[in-house]
Amino acid sequence: MAKRDYYEILGVEKNASPDEIKKAYHKLALKYHPDRNQGDKEAESKFKEAAEAYGVLSDESKRRNYDQFGHAGVDGGFPGGGAGFTNVEDIFSAFGDIFGGSVFGDFFGGGSRGSTRGRRRARKGASLRCSVELDFSDPIEPIERTIELRRGELCETCHGSGAKQGTKPTTCGTCGGAGAVMSSAGFFQMRSTCPQCGGTGETITDPCGTCRGAGRVVKAREIKIKIPAGIEDGITLRVAGEGESGDPGAEAGDLLCDVRIRPHPVFKRAEADVFLVVPISFAQAALGASIEVPTLRGKAELKVPRGTQSQTVLRLKGEGFPKLGGYGKGDQLVEVVVEVPRKLTKEQEKLLRQFAETEDQNVTPERQSFLDMMKKLLKR
Repeated sequence: MAKRDYYEILGVEKNASPDEIKKAYHKLALKYHPDRNQGDKEAESKFKEAAEAYGVLSDESKRRNYDQFGHAGVDGGFPGGGAGFTNVEDIFSAFGDIFGGSVFGDFFGGGSRGSTRGRRRARKGASLRCSVELDFSDPIEPIERTIELRRGELCETCHGSGAKQGTKPTTCGTCGGAGAVMSSAGFFQMRSTCPQCGGTGETITDPCGTCRGAGRVVKAREIKIKIPAGIEDGITLRVAGEGESGDPGAEAGDLLCDVRIRPHPVFKRAEADVFLVVPISFAQAALGASIEVPTLRGKAELKVPRGTQSQTVLRLKGEGFPKLGGYGKGDQLVEVVVEVPRKLTKEQEKLLRQFAETEDQNVTPERQSFLDMMKKLLKR
């Protein structure tokens, strides 16, 4: 089932300010809160939906990814991962204690959440995107392409801590190491990421000279992309772990590679099959022939049966692309188009007239059916 647009859920415009987004969320949280709608599954669903939308749109990085890539940008692999709510407790912790007291503790019988509840978890690295362009016939076998990119990696000097060698980050004085601060708005109490430490719970007083306290540096890399046989235009390949580095202790992001295949002037493709249109002469169609046609791998002999009609499709088994993720190959489908000669020599015209004189003695069933139908129509 497709997810609803996050802006639509909160009832705000796409250019809404952070304050407008927060106010819209407060309104919905108050309306659909479980304490006010006990036993109402629909209200609970709307409450979770609003919390998920707010979790994305209130985070600058996640909102930027959502605006650019939609739900795919926040469902995993992009900076900050998904909306960040893995269970109901996470939803409550996003906006703290509503209606007074500990909502999670009162509603579900839980206890205190602890002083480090809001500290940011180690995040998986951001995914990167690239594209690779192939010739039409390249996917007939597995191939490898090398792409160049620049990505953020953990600083080798400080191992991602951002602190100078021999020193350690200190506990953040703003949040006391919790990684989050509380703010009040009427009877709402909101938990938000600490603006001083960015949710880590730590600050750096003596930064690393290599990364200047960032904990990471940008490096140029060459990445080899293995492309399977039978790949189709528009498919995105995922290369695990080749995106940007995550926080210390977290996984690196992935590299998403969009495959583009150049069109061919003669061949067309449908999944594993290849299509080709070949003109043949009237004589070849009438008498039958063996003609040479191009294929993805070179050329092949195609047998044209006697009496072949124009636009008949003939098949060359196994001359298509390998089937992606399966066994075997597609076929090459050849549509033959019978060309009527525009200019005839006197000898050709003489022979053709002789043929026409005897043609009525050998009428095809299709033509005879048409002639019979016309006779009936003309008698009316």
